[in-house]
Amino acid sequence: MSPDMKKGTEDVTKPLLTVDRVACTGHGVCATVLPEHITLDEWGYPILDGPIPESVEARLAVKYCPARALYWQYPSVSA
Repeated sequence: MSPDMKKGTEDVTKPLLTVDRVACTGHGVCATVLPEHITLDEWGYPILDGPIPESVEARLAVKYCPARALYWQYPSVSA
């Protein structure tokens, strides 16, 4: 297997940060902790700039979300 294919396979199984828009109450903590990936709309709800991979900052954003609206989504892998 080529290194590129192997790398692509690894990226598919990594979790991505996701927002539960129903649970979100617009506190904005996530944008404070992770400003390089999350901005807030005019009502204070998060806008993610694309897939956000796991990092220390992203884990802190999940941990400190007062509404528990941020979570890790694991991509489904089809065989």
